[in-house]
Amino acid sequence: MRRIDTVEDLHALYGTPGKPALRKVATRLTPLYRRWIMASRFCILSTVGPEGTDGSPRGDDGPVVAELDDTTLLMPDWRGNNRLDSLRNIVRDGRVSLMFMVPPSNTVVRVNGTAYLTDDDDLRHRFEQRGKHPATVIVIEIAEIYTQCAKALLRSDLWARDDREGLPTTGDILADMTDGEEGGPDYEANYNEYAMPRMW
Repeated sequence: MRRIDTVEDLHALYGTPGKPALRKVATRLTPLYRRWIMASRFCILSTVGPEGTDGSPRGDDGPVVAELDDTTLLMPDWRGNNRLDSLRNIVRDGRVSLMFMVPPSNTVVRVNGTAYLTDDDDLRHRFEQRGKHPATVIVIEIAEIYTQCAKALLRSDLWARDDREGLPTTGDILADMTDGEEGGPDYEANYNEYAMPRMW
């Protein structure tokens, strides 16, 4: 199998991007990009660090990020599993990418930039939910914003299909990975009841 390991070989296969793919790129929040991102309750946060890469789903009851100014976004870090993969990466290597989605739209808005963490009280209290505050806030400095080509979502028909039948649950996977010591059918049956008080 031939390995493509130079940028020149890559461009020889694909050619140059069309003008719209380059002209839609902004370096700050424009009115339309702002409107789109503030409608998104879900995004994927991608980070990189010494151990490799991490992609983390982020969601909220309302906009998943807030605007500090037209070049800076704020993302609360709500309670999760405390692995801290993304946060460790950001502390050591600030490069981040975000993919904002709004179902059932096939548009995806991407933000690339750099980030750092803060435990600033004013920023943490800005995100109060049910009397709770995030431990930290991710401050994202925008380098570029653009819409992603919709073909991947069109190909997958992501928002219109339900492919869950026959899939293992998290409880099944956990039981498999722990030789039955954890997980199992009760894990999934009771998860929502367990998770709801711990959402924020």
